[in-house]
Amino acid sequence: MGSSSLRLITHSFSHRPALDTAVSRAILHRVSDDAEPATLRLYNPGSIVAFGPQDAASPGFIKAVDSSRKRGFEAIKRLAGGHAAIFHPGTIAFTWTIHDTNSNASVNDRFRAISQLIASALKRMGVDAHIGPVPGEYCSGQYSVNARGSKKIMGVGQRLALRAAHVGGVVIVNNTALIRDMLTPVYEALNLKWDPCTAGSIEDEIGTITYAQAQEAIVNEFSREYDLYNGIISNDTMALAKTLEVEHMAP
Repeated sequence: MGSSSLRLITHSFSHRPALDTAVSRAILHRVSDDAEPATLRLYNPGSIVAFGPQDAASPGFIKAVDSSRKRGFEAIKRLAGGHAAIFHPGTIAFTWTIHDTNSNASVNDRFRAISQLIASALKRMGVDAHIGPVPGEYCSGQYSVNARGSKKIMGVGQRLALRAAHVGGVVIVNNTALIRDMLTPVYEALNLKWDPCTAGSIEDEIGTITYAQAQEAIVNEFSREYDLYNGIISNDTMALAKTLEVEHMAP
């Protein structure tokens, strides 16, 4: 039995990628205000490139955005920090939003917790999963999850509110080639170095797996720590998200 309750939401707005991000931001604000419960959101995103604040300040940002859109990927401004990352239908987007009256003090604790949960879920699927960056990975982070120390499978970032924290990222289920093809021109435009060979996926490691199977494994892992229950996005959260949507649209 889990130690505390956690609402599970799986609804996606893949046809409006900036709204998808705005919904997660709205949940963060609502949890901070004690208007919504702690929430785990797992959803199937659209085809997007999510850019961080440093990317938006780069002289090559507009070129990177144009490159993404020409290849059929919408460009958005991400909620958490970090550099450009790919989301597509073969990935699982996740957000874990919890109430915390001292959110600044627990940043690393939350990073460790989510990385351990995702790594454990991957191990149960048969992946030789480890926590830590792979040299040359895209959007490098101390709490990335990799396979065999050589292929990045999960990336994660955080966004803090006054009394809550959002931990969000992406798990790559399949179609690693698409990530390499999309990110190569984007990172060139942003003048960022990365090694395309470090991109990986669950399917690369264990063979064919469906999105539903991978999502179920992550849900089961959270269920070992929390009392999960199904929930929906409230009308008030949606109303707030729609006001925030424009702030996550790239030029």
